[in-house]
Amino acid sequence: MTTMTETSARFREFKMPDVGEGLTEAEILKWFVQPGDTVTDGQVVCEVETAKAAVELPIPFDGVVHELRFPEGTTVDVGQVIIAIDVAPGSGDAPAPAAALAQEPVEAPEAEAEPKGRTPVLVGYGVAESSTKRRPRKGTAAAPEAAAVAAAVQAELNGHGASAPAPAATAPAGAPAGGRPLAKPPVRKLAKDLGIDLATVVPTGKDGIITREDVHAAAAPAAAEAPAAVASPVAPEAPAAALPAAVSDSARETRIPVKGVRKAIAQAMVGSAFTAPHVTEFVTVDVTRTMKLVAELKEDKDMAGVRVNPLLVIAKALLVAIKRNPEVNAAWDEANQEIVQKHYVNLGIAAATPRGLIVPNIKDAHDKTLPQLAEALGDLVTTARDGKTSPAAMAGGTVTITNVGVFGVDTGTPILNPGESAILAVGAIKLQPWVHKGKVKPRQVTTLALSFDHRLVDGELGSKVLADVAAILEQPKRLITWA
Repeated sequence: MTTMTETSARFREFKMPDVGEGLTEAEILKWFVQPGDTVTDGQVVCEVETAKAAVELPIPFDGVVHELRFPEGTTVDVGQVIIAIDVAPGSGDAPAPAAALAQEPVEAPEAEAEPKGRTPVLVGYGVAESSTKRRPRKGTAAAPEAAAVAAAVQAELNGHGASAPAPAATAPAGAPAGGRPLAKPPVRKLAKDLGIDLATVVPTGKDGIITREDVHAAAAPAAAEAPAAVASPVAPEAPAAALPAAVSDSARETRIPVKGVRKAIAQAMVGSAFTAPHVTEFVTVDVTRTMKLVAELKEDKDMAGVRVNPLLVIAKALLVAIKRNPEVNAAWDEANQEIVQKHYVNLGIAAATPRGLIVPNIKDAHDKTLPQLAEALGDLVTTARDGKTSPAAMAGGTVTITNVGVFGVDTGTPILNPGESAILAVGAIKLQPWVHKGKVKPRQVTTLALSFDHRLVDGELGSKVLADVAAILEQPKRLITWA
């Protein structure tokens, strides 16, 4: 997709590119430049988050930033212009930006007098003053009385008015009969967040406009009042004590928009869980010899400079098990009703990041030596933690490992990464009593769980793969004899 267009000989626009495989939108996380800044070809101007990863976008030409079309936190469709660049900054006065960036519109003070003529609105110059005259409220000349009536009506609408009858509420002065209540976009958003129907709110702003204060008043929790006792003409009883005020749920809850990586995770997991029939099998295994091998490899000069840990040996064990049982490395093609056998292994490693779970994969992991696999694992983890994993690094996986043991968890029932046939969960490695050579001894023990797609992996095949992984971890010399 072309990401830039010529708007004139002087200004060029840069569009939101498709930074992933067919992704349709991305959220602008951070701008690294501001209007007036000089940029050069290839300079990173912003960071965006797609449904798969956070990506830095470079500008493809030199110039001076003329305009940022969207503020941080905005989700932008692919193909929309996000920044305009003045490529000839010395050739005269630049026109005003087409759209003001940035800040959420700020409401003008309600009490401030406005000039005659056009009415200010959020965008542009506004509309001409209407020739239609609105019917004034009764009693507008007496401000204290009007305020008292409005407050009483608002209280009745909120459900916590006085016990005495309140005046009947009339339609809001600023809203046409049967029409939409008058309120600015930020006020409408506030009402939506608080769960308030604007049609029930009495406006106190000029020309019947609903203000933030009106919405907050409508959302204020009501103090539950006990029924008043029947008054005695001789000795009135003391009024009953009011019950404690109800606590608003909005004060105890936080609502987080579902977008970016979290949205992608949710869609992928729901799609996988309700598309592929999952089967999960478990095995508990003595990995004492594997832990000794890890300790020896850390001292090996051929492994110098790379990170050696149990996950490295477990990954190699899974690759050997797949080589012995290649049918497990497959995918289900629903459209063509085919099972697609993969003759390569792109080994996914589930990684927890501040933005959520991602599953980058090591391309052609089956061809790598142990030092190469260790280096690839280290690079993958470092890139994921830095939030720099590219969409390409997360595409094309065939099987995955998820190491829940780092959280002290014994095991789990992992959900398949969409498009893959199997996922291996590794539990915490703990010192436990174990029967070894006829005697109970303390041994390093862990539990493995293998989930697989039962459409293409039968129980026998899944069991063989899991048993092979366990056998290698129990006797790591099988990495040589079986490979």
